[in-house]
Amino acid sequence: MINNLLIYKFSTLFQILLELESQLNFKIHHIENKEILLSKASKLKNCIVLTKIEIPQINNVLIYNFVPMKLSQLIEKINLHFLKKIFLSQISFKVGRYFLDMNSRQISLNNNKLKLTEKELNTIIYLSKKKLPINVEELEKNVWNYQGGMETHTVETHIYRLRKKIFDKFKDKDFLVKKKKGYLIKK
Repeated sequence: MINNLLIYKFSTLFQILLELESQLNFKIHHIENKEILLSKASKLKNCIVLTKIEIPQINNVLIYNFVPMKLSQLIEKINLHFLKKIFLSQISFKVGRYFLDMNSRQISLNNNKLKLTEKELNTIIYLSKKKLPINVEELEKNVWNYQGGMETHTVETHIYRLRKKIFDKFKDKDFLVKKKKGYLIKK
């Protein structure tokens, strides 16, 4: 699903973000007309409107209130807004034959439930969105927020424990598998 950021009547910010669009997790649109904004916001499934003013007709509005802010902080705020929107729309979803409940942080199968830690939940969510095996470095960066070049076995240790928990509860050794190029959730 593509995240769309609709920037309303804020051309300077649009130009700045447009230069970085290839590095961002969302597509950027600039809109000057309110009717076009309302139409586009109602048609796009996953969008947030970034504006200087409140727009009562639209639910997903992020108001930029001109407090001095680094560009990286603004992008982080936008990404968090998208994550919150996704979280609220997907409180429970299916991963393979399992159901993942994000509120209770549980994975379940046939009325058997297993409590997960936040990192375990985030790992499963991240891997479930990928089709190819994900290496340790990518998991360190995107799930644990570690910087590159660190010598650590945190990811391997957590995944080993998660695989053991899943096997102990569900007798499933093939849910989260290790491949030559990384880890993969079998769907």
